[in-house]
Parts: sequence; structure tokens; C-alpha cells
Amino acid sequence: MRSYLPSSHHRSKPLQRSSLLNHRSVASLSSVLRGLGARSEGPRGRLASVPQAVMAQRYSKAYRSKDGAPSVARVHSDVCEKAPPEYSAYEQLKISWGDQDNYEVVRKVGRGKYSEVFEGVNVVNGAKCIIKILKPVKKKKVLREIKILQNITGGPCIIKLLDVVRDPESKTPSLIFEYVNNQDFKVLYPTLTDIDIRFYMYELLKALDYAHAHGIMHRDVKPHNVMIDHTKRQLRLIDWGLAEFYHPGREYNVRVASRYYKGPELLVDLQIYDYSLDMWSLGCMLAAIIFRKDPFFCGHDNYDQLVKIARVLGTEDLYAYLQKYGIVLDPQLEALVGTHSKKPWSRFVNADNQHLVSPEAIDFIDKLLRYDHQERLTCTEAQAHPYLLPIRAAEAANAVGGSGSG
Repeated sequence: MRSYLPSSHHRSKPLQRSSLLNHRSVASLSSVLRGLGARSEGPRGRLASVPQAVMAQRYSKAYRSKDGAPSVARVHSDVCEKAPPEYSAYEQLKISWGDQDNYEVVRKVGRGKYSEVFEGVNVVNGAKCIIKILKPVKKKKVLREIKILQNITGGPCIIKLLDVVRDPESKTPSLIFEYVNNQDFKVLYPTLTDIDIRFYMYELLKALDYAHAHGIMHRDVKPHNVMIDHTKRQLRLIDWGLAEFYHPGREYNVRVASRYYKGPELLVDLQIYDYSLDMWSLGCMLAAIIFRKDPFFCGHDNYDQLVKIARVLGTEDLYAYLQKYGIVLDPQLEALVGTHSKKPWSRFVNADNQHLVSPEAIDFIDKLLRYDHQERLTCTEAQAHPYLLPIRAAEAANAVGGSGSG
């Protein structure tokens, strides 16, 4: 899902067949759904038109031999195993639907592969909200997103799910979230100071740490899914539509995350990944912000994405990683990757970004952007890193000040 903040592209396209001809107008949620109905072809419709041979070719990047090392998350590996079965059994979720008529749409603020997003208002109490109308997808994907949100809503820096409603005619579900006055990251990030960046990384780690501690991988960490109200210094991690419960030893779909933030495990078809995927994505975000190179790894397809990573991290560590987990690259991909030395992070420092770069920032990025997912910092380790010491110190001081003021 794209940013809640509308781009000029979004503003220029009013919703068809609804009263949203003016971005300040208000429409009932049901009328907006009728307008979307005629053109809401879901992802299944688009994928169905792609020949299976092409799909197979697109994703047969590597294969894994039986002698590869096992891989289990270093932390929180048994959360879902120890929890009651209903904690992660989202297929059996019984939804208590709210009243769709309690909400009206104000304007469209975003769209994505699986949803359309609107600023809305709760007509009962007048409160602003965000309305995420889900496009046609498999029912279990909808249930998974709702179950995960129910499990983690209320966690630090995690978007709050307020209600779940369904159109009585089309049966289209909509998720109602708290409102965040987000600033477009392309505008905001270049203005952030060194301490701002450290602060927001710490806030994002709070959200991920809470999710991971609850047995949940986000699997789509990227700037578009990190809402920041800079005036309030408020951050919310949104769009849990690709999130999944972690079970040790389970093989997961590698067609998750956005290309620029995909971990190497996804790019070489290693399906036994875990929470550490989110840490790679966070590392990509941080490198892009600090070095002012957005995106940091900019591949034009999934194959080229691995090439772009190899040109920075080198191929020696890549092949050590592949050997450890028994992964053999497709010969064509191996030829594309080529041979590259590991580049020093100092190569990316210039006059425009040097005020954001410090030894601890470089070390932090280096410990996040590791081929081997087992070697990446966990959320807890990342929060304890020296890069975030000023934020931890300020938080501790505020806590002491707050407790002493009562």
C-alpha cells in the first residue's frame, strides 16, 4: 500500500461513479464501493493472464539441496508453538463485523496491489480515520491480516485497528484504522537531522520488536508503510497485509516485500526465512536515508536486485551464504551476478550526506545488511546498538522526569 498522503497523481483522479468528484466532498462508504466495483480487478485476475511458463521462468532462480544447513529464528522461534492454537489459526477466525454506515469517505489517499485507501470520518463521533478497502483476494489472506492486526493492535508504533466492516451487498471488507497525518517520505526524509533519523529508526524498531515478540513477521517494511507525523514525532508501521505468523521450519512464499527491500533470501528462493527479513528491509531504509541514495539497492527486476546487492556486499560472502544453506543458483543468474569485491561503506559518503554519517551509523548498517539472515541484528540487539544510544538516553531521562513530576 502506498503512502496515506496523496500524491498529485492521486489527487488528479477522482473516484469514478461516486460523489468524490471533489477531494473535500464526503461520500458514504457503500457508494464508494459501488464505484470501485466496476474496476476492482484483484491481483488474481492480473496474474491469471501471465503464462505459467513465464511465471516459472521468472521465479526459478535457484534450488536448495538437502544438505543445506537448517535455519530457525535466533529469537522468538517458538512463540506461535507455545500460544493457544487459535492465536495463529486465522482460517478459523470469526469476525464480528461493525456497521459500515458509521463511516464516510472524505478523499482517496492511497492505493496498492491489494487495497484502496481513503481518509474517512466516523459519523458517530466525528473522529477522522483511515479506511482501507480490500480488493478481491483469497478469503484466508483477509482473515490473516485481520487476525494479525487484532493480535498486535495496541503495540508501540503499530497502526491501531479500530473496526472491521463489510458491505452487505458486495461483501467487500474494509478495515478502519486510526488517522495519521503522514508526510510524504520523499519530502520528509531529506529534511531529517541525524538525531531525527536515529529517533525514527528506534520507533520503527519498537514496532518490529513487538511484532516479532508476538510471533509475527511484517514482510513488507519500506518507507511507504512507515507513516510519520513529524509535527507530533509520531510513527506508525502500517499495511500488515503480507505479514505472517512464524513457525520454525516452515517454508514461506518468497514473493513478498517490495523489490528494493527484498532480502537476499527472497532473491535466491530460500523459503525458510524468519523475522530477520524485516531487519534487512530496515537496513535498506536506513542506508537510503543516511547516504541519501533512494533506493539504496535499485534493481530493475528481482535478478538485477541481487546483482545490485552483490556489487556492494561482494560475491565472496554471497557464495559462502549460498553454500551454507545448500543453495545453487541458476547458471544464468550466476553469470549475471558475476564477481565483485566487497565495497567499503565509506565509498557512499559525500559532501551531501557526511553530516548524517558516523562510525556507529556505518557499523549499524553493516550489521543489518548481511547476506546471512542468521547474522543480522535482531530487534533487541539493534535497539541496544551504540547508534541509538542518544535516543535511549533521552527516553530514559524523560521517563525519570515523568515519574518525578507526579
